[in-house]
Amino acid sequence: MNASFLLFILLNTGFILLVSPFFMSLIKKVKAYAQGREGPRLLQSYFDLRKLMQKEVVYSPNSSIIMRITPYLNLGVLLLATLFVPVVFIPNAPAGIGNIIVFLYLLVIERFFTALCGLDSGSAFGGMGSSRLMSLSAVIEPTMIIAFAALAYVLKTVNFHEMFAITAGSTIPESPTLSLISISLFIIIIVETGRIPVDNPATHLELTMINEAMILEQSGKNLALIELAHAIKQTILMAVLINTLAPWGLATELTFAGIVISCFYFLVKASLLAGLIGLFESSIAKMRLFRLPGFYMMAFFFSALTILMEVFT
Repeated sequence: MNASFLLFILLNTGFILLVSPFFMSLIKKVKAYAQGREGPRLLQSYFDLRKLMQKEVVYSPNSSIIMRITPYLNLGVLLLATLFVPVVFIPNAPAGIGNIIVFLYLLVIERFFTALCGLDSGSAFGGMGSSRLMSLSAVIEPTMIIAFAALAYVLKTVNFHEMFAITAGSTIPESPTLSLISISLFIIIIVETGRIPVDNPATHLELTMINEAMILEQSGKNLALIELAHAIKQTILMAVLINTLAPWGLATELTFAGIVISCFYFLVKASLLAGLIGLFESSIAKMRLFRLPGFYMMAFFFSALTILMEVFT
């Protein structure tokens, strides 16, 4: 492990950890403006996290150690996933760091323990949310595999660091297939972060919840860690889309000026993408549960079409 990668661990992880709550607030703000409301402050998520960190943690009497370790485990897994998606600069990473397959397994671990935590609380709504999540995961996980396989097929590598070095270096011409993959990646962001039309993170109607139902029994510091992990997951997936479709400004070498420019460009591009997500949520209604696989199949279709175009052209 070289010095540049150690610096990458500190900068990339710290930067994503710092800015992730901001994008959550920005999406809420854009949604509020689109609906004729003022909405929360842009730093409201930071205040909410601080408030939750100061509150007492209350556990269900039916819960086990699963409910206690899940917030820490999920946060740790997603912090590890930040090493796979560079946003400040592209380092010389050790073997295995950046591998798409390992990255997908990290996301699966986070999803699995979240569902297990919902069951562990003994709550009827938590169990319902976990059941729905696992049912829908049977559809979205193959779609994610095909989407990332299409990305790997276009860029001829299964390593994110190498992919982004290719796109940032403009060593390949602009391809319409990358635009098709971007549509799939956008749908994956919506699905993985539980946003409309898949789920409504602001709902209080328990019968319509999926992701929020599984964390109803969480409180205090544990809830803050889960919310922070969710924000980090959203930022990571946004970074994959940004570095695929619009990698401008991403530093390929370790320089102070390059890191500053890369962070600035990412903030601008991620803010625009967060605004687009907010507008998308405001322009579409939540789908019925049994219609969601059709929404997932759109990502599958564009990914499969990408592979076919690359094979026959």
